[in-house]
Order: sequence, then structure tokens, then C-alpha cells
Amino acid sequence: MAEQEITMDTDETIALPDIEEDSVQNDTATTALNKYVMGKFKKSEDFRYEDEQRWVRAYRNYRGLYGPDVQFTEAEKSRVFIKVTKTKTLAAYGQIVDVLFANNKFPLSVDPTELPEGVAKDVNFDPKEPQELMGNNDMESPYGFKGDGKDLPKGATAKSLEDRLGPLADSLSDIETLKEGVGKTPSAITFSPAMVAAKNMEKKIHDQLEESYATKHLRSTAFEMALFGTGVMKGPFAVDKEYPNWDEEGEYTPVFKTTPQISHVSVWDFYPDSDSNTIEEAQFVIERHKMSRSDLRALKRRPFFRSNVIEEAIQQGENYTKKYWEDDLSDYSQESYIERYEVLEYWGMIETEMLKDQGVDIPKDVLEFEELQANIWCCNGKLIRVVLNPFKPAKIPYMAAPYELNPYSFFGVGVAENMDDTQTLMNGFMRMAVDNAVLSGNLLIEVDETNLVPGQDLSVYPGKIFRRQGGAPGQAIFGTKFPNVSGENLQLFDKARQLADESTSIPSFSHGQTGVTGVGRTASGISMLMNAASGNIKTVIKNVDDYLLRPIGEGLFRFNMQFNFDPKLRGDLEVKARGTESLMANEVRSQRLMSFLQVASNPVLAPFAKFQYVITEIAKALDLDPEKVTNNMDEAAVQAELMKQFQGPPQTPAQGQPQQGQPPVGANPLDPTGAGGGNIGIGQAPTPGEQGFTGTPQDGQQQQTSNQPAQTNGQQPPNNEQLQ
Repeated sequence: MAEQEITMDTDETIALPDIEEDSVQNDTATTALNKYVMGKFKKSEDFRYEDEQRWVRAYRNYRGLYGPDVQFTEAEKSRVFIKVTKTKTLAAYGQIVDVLFANNKFPLSVDPTELPEGVAKDVNFDPKEPQELMGNNDMESPYGFKGDGKDLPKGATAKSLEDRLGPLADSLSDIETLKEGVGKTPSAITFSPAMVAAKNMEKKIHDQLEESYATKHLRSTAFEMALFGTGVMKGPFAVDKEYPNWDEEGEYTPVFKTTPQISHVSVWDFYPDSDSNTIEEAQFVIERHKMSRSDLRALKRRPFFRSNVIEEAIQQGENYTKKYWEDDLSDYSQESYIERYEVLEYWGMIETEMLKDQGVDIPKDVLEFEELQANIWCCNGKLIRVVLNPFKPAKIPYMAAPYELNPYSFFGVGVAENMDDTQTLMNGFMRMAVDNAVLSGNLLIEVDETNLVPGQDLSVYPGKIFRRQGGAPGQAIFGTKFPNVSGENLQLFDKARQLADESTSIPSFSHGQTGVTGVGRTASGISMLMNAASGNIKTVIKNVDDYLLRPIGEGLFRFNMQFNFDPKLRGDLEVKARGTESLMANEVRSQRLMSFLQVASNPVLAPFAKFQYVITEIAKALDLDPEKVTNNMDEAAVQAELMKQFQGPPQTPAQGQPQQGQPPVGANPLDPTGAGGGNIGIGQAPTPGEQGFTGTPQDGQQQQTSNQPAQTNGQQPPNNEQLQ
């Protein structure tokens, strides 16, 4: 299938037009709209100040940095920082990534929805329909059939079936013997239009995710989820992607196509509505961009950006000012002013009258609405883009997923915040242990200066010589041993570390800590402990499914339905997030699938099992790509025919010989040994010519080893008269 180019419908997209170059300086009509956006940004910035403090503290604990709020006493010499927060955060991040990408595939699928009454789910035709069915008088029309209670009436025509088939009738119009339902004969060919559309849409969505490097962006989002408590993604939004192309003469002529894009947005650059707890409740969202001069000029190539206004904003100079928290995120201190531009991207509701006052031409069909959703870009007090949301239905193209849901706040709770107190305790106990170990590992020197010659250097080192006063009584230098209590501090440290395990629900053995005792010393015990500890990660993955994966899939589905006109993608489909399906251990899952496969092999139960799905899931549980190692139904039928040809005709056993799996002739069927109830001894095999060796003919006569007549090739043996 050829790639369908996606185009934006500019007839239905209303944007603020660019202005003439000589009138840029007088672009004052948009002042009110710019002030409105800046006011919303200021309110959101003030609202999230407390959250920023939590994020800064989380980042310091992750990096092992003491903040200015930590004051050390004169007696505290050690500045050690035990980065257990980093270990726990990376463990949580690793678990999320392992679960989401266990099958090396983005965890999204598209399935057909339950079809309404009167709509054909499956249709079939049989190119080798038996003659007895063709001549059945009860079927006056080739389209009549006996099915699931929705029989077509006698005398139905092709039009009757076309009404049920809907859009599928055009692609299957050349087939004259279509019937609704699944084929009932071995040679019947079945079409499932909803399933075909679902598979086409799923492949299209996965291709779009691959082109936008969605896997990389999702990993970045998962890291900020684990560390800060909230991960943010943006999309789908339309971008003009450059595809390399060279003509026949070797000239580089790139091709630009509008494609949907999915990207990660740092939580530090995300400013949501201060009066909302979820993205669905938010009236607006603002993203803060730090752009260079080249980045800002590159916006001119994107749709509906005002080129002349962008150039004027550039000429006004760089305006990016660092926030207080950016110094904490940097490994070195910089000036507050840097050579970058601050660009604000606003998505949200705007009053219709305000848009009209700013020069936006509002379509007549939406003039009745008091508010409309718009996308506004601001830089240096200039509106470089104003456009009504082109997507239908109009939704804010951002997703925010919490690591641990806080129902009373927009932002969630991360691993670092959950173990903030225990990290402080571990640092304190470890500093005390180190200081005490250093103190107790050295002697405290006591000096009686009256017994020493004045003016000497009192420092102590190996080989040092002190001069005493002549005739001075007593000892001049004393060494005192300080008691070592660091073991008690280390015990408290271990206790704080156990509290960190409980507060984060991430046990230490899950990220490689040794010294596990008891049930954890066995493989089955470790598996049991890991399953018990997976309760927290299940909630996290469920949040990823609900707040990230499903909105991404639904957004791409709406994008393709609105801007992609490929009829093979059309259908009543449902996007499903599959992150939680990978939570079950692959070993356990594969064992359960194999057990089900054995049960379904029963001829009585086999018709009720979906073997293709079971085989596909077994491949996933074994970390294999199902598309590469499994066949579909058509490929499986061809493979079965090839295997029959290589196997050849079945061999039938000779008369008197037992069939495979059957006891010998005359044997007791109840005898478990299968030997007919006799005993088998160990002896020596006779040699040719020896008495009793049946292979040695004597006088041309056939030797008999039994009084019973022998059978050869199913024929009666000759009698004695015939032998004479």
C-alpha cells in the first residue's frame, strides 16, 4: 500500500494572518491577547512553586547533593551522601521500561468494537460450493443462508446483502456468492472487514510512533515519573517532516510531508491550569520553550506561523531569563541571562469576542460559542501564531501521568519524595558512623607542656622526637583511645534503609542487594517475593495505560480519521493500552498458555478455542516477535498442505502386528507391562546352526518353534501333506 500523504484542511483552519513587513512595529492590536497569555503563565508559575521545591529536593537526593538548607556543625567533618534515592529511582524506572517494552513493541493495539445489529461482522464465499448445496430448493437466491437467526428472506438479491455489508460491498462487488457470517466449509474464504480495518489502523499507528521516536520519548517520560512523580508527553501534533530525496541528477530535493509527532515534555517546562487536578479538567496548558535564533526562524516553515512577526521578535534580542531552579539542575553556575529566546506555547480556551477583537476571523458555525479553543505562541511580547485548534474534537494535546496519584493535586508523587525522610536519616547515621570511625581509629594526644622544652612543634607523626625538661617528673605525652560506636550507627542506617524499602515499595533485593535470607535464598522464593513486591508497579503501569498510552493511541486514531483518507483505515475501532498485560512473569504466562493449549487439544473443546491468539501470546511470553514466528490463518492452511505432502500416505500395520500404542496380539490389555502376563528372562541369543535357531533351514523345511501354526503375510501356513 502506498503511503498516503496527510494534509491539513486549511479551509476549516482559522488562523491570525501575518502582517506586512512595514507595519510590524505597529502590531498593537494583539496586545490584549498577549497580556492574557502572560497572565495565565504567571498564575500557573506561582501555583506550582511548592511543587518545584519538591522537585528540586528530589533532584538533589538523586544526584547526592546537599542543599543550602543543610547546615553542618563544627564537629561534623564527613560530608558523605549515600545515594539510595538514585538506586530506588533507577530500579522503578527499569521496572516501568521492562514492563512496557517486554515484547519489543509499543504497548498499543487496535481492536474492532462490538458491531451494532444489522451490520455484517464476517462475510464469506465458497469457490468450491458442493453441488447439493447449489441445488437446494430452500435457497432460491445464492445470497440466502441459515445463520445466527438473522436469515436473509427468500428471494433476497445482491442489494439486500450490500445493505448489510456497507463500505465492504464496493471492494467485494466482483464476488457473486457472498454470504454473511463465517464460512462453514473447508474451502470457504472468510472476510472480516472490522478486523482488517483494525489491523491496518494498528500498523499505521505503530509506523507513526516509530517515525516520531515515541519509544525514546516514553522512556524519558518514565524517568521523570519515577523521580519527580509526573511524566508529561505531547501529541499528536502536525509537523512537516523532511524526507531525504535526490533526483536523477544527484541534486538534493527533500520531500516534506505533514506527519503526526509525539514528544516528551519536561515537567519543568509544563505549566497547567492552577485550578485543575487532571488534564481533562484543565482550561489551558502552557509550555515554556528555550529556543535559539535558528530554532525560532525554523518556525517560519511550519503552518500558520507569522514570519514577519517572528523576525521582529528576533530583532528585539534574546529575552530568556533562567529560573531559580535551573542552577540546581546544572553542574556549574551560570549567569541568569543567556543567549536564548523564551517562547510560550498556549493551548486552551479563549473568549470568542477577544479573538474577534484581535483580528481572528471566526467561522459562522462556531460564532454561537462564547469560548473557543486556540493555540497561541508568544515571544518578546509578539504573537507569532494564533490559530483555532484544528483537531476535532478539540482537545489539549498534552498527557500527564502520575507515578503515584495524588487526588488533590495535578502533580503526582515520585520515588524521591516517598523516601525523602529516610534518605535524610541514612545520610545522618552514615556521617556519624564515619566521623566516629575516624575518631576512634586515632589516638587522642594529651601533652603536659611543663615537662617539655618550650617552643617545640607539638604535631605528632611517626618518628617524632619531643625534648623534655631536665629532671621533670612524670609522663609528658599521653595517648587516649576514643570508644568506637559506629556499629550502632550502622544498625540505625540499615533500619532506615528498610524503611526506604517500605516507603517506596521497592525491596532492595529487586535491584541487586545481596544478603537475602530465608525464603529468598531459593529461585522459587525470589520469584514469590518479586510477585509480592509487584503490587506497586502494577498501579504505576495502570497509570501509564490510563494517562499516557490510551490518550496517545486515541489521539493518533482521531488524527488518521480526520486527515488520512485511506478507506482501509476506516471502521468502528477501539484503541487499547496493553501495558498491564506484560506484568505477569513470562515464565508463568507461558506455562498457563501451554496448559490451556493442552486442554484445548481435546477434540470436544477444540472448536471453542482461538488457537491463533494462543500461539501469538505464547510467542510474546517467550520474548519473540509474533509477526515473524507465527502464521496467519491463510499461511497456516498452506503450511499444513505442505506438511501433508512431505509426510506421505499413512502406513498401516501388517495383519497380526500390533498398531502403535496397542498391546501385542494375545496380550492381556490390563497388564501394565504389555508382555501378556509372562516373565522375560535374560539369556544368550542362539547362533546360526545351533539347535533352536529358527533362521537355519533343515532339509528344505521351515523350522517351527511352536506347536501353533505360524502365519506369514496374512496367509494360512501349509499343512504337513503339502510339505511332503
